[in-house]
Amino acid sequence: MVCFCFLVDQKIVVRRSKAAAGMCSRCSRSARVADMQTVTRFCYIPFYWKSWKAIVCSLCGNILRSYNK
Repeated sequence: MVCFCFLVDQKIVVRRSKAAAGMCSRCSRSARVADMQTVTRFCYIPFYWKSWKAIVCSLCGNILRSYNK
């Protein structure tokens, strides 16, 4: 059962982003609207992915707000 934990992982990828109005609450830098994708992989083979939108800080990468598509 312990071996199974190392075979499954999730990766969050930014597909596109553009400037948005607002600032990050952590570092006070500008925010960006991004199209995100979460990919779940088993033995490095993707078997599930989900696309969604988020407002992300341009400096620290903090996800300020997320939206379902």
